[in-house]
Amino acid sequence: MSGRFMRLAELDRPTVRLMVDGEPVEALQGDTLMVALLTRVAALRQSEFDPGSRAGFCLMGACQDCWVWTRSGERLRACSNEVREGLDIVTREPEAVWPLRG
Repeated sequence: MSGRFMRLAELDRPTVRLMVDGEPVEALQGDTLMVALLTRVAALRQSEFDPGSRAGFCLMGACQDCWVWTRSGERLRACSNEVREGLDIVTREPEAVWPLRG
């Protein structure tokens, strides 16, 4: 098994294409980012506190364990944000860029 989730129904929904860590991924319209990712892999992201991986915890947007980021740095909860055509996400927290002071 490569993914943590297994899709059992609703296979006839339209396909949505997005990028995850620079790789093309297809999901089904209406899927959350969490479903799109965990049907393919066992974890959503690396932990920021230790070398472990994270796969979400509460699955309803309360625990903040499922953060992913857009390529531009916007933080999204994978469990409550739906996939959208052309979305480009990364699963490692981007480096913080502080504004220069002049």
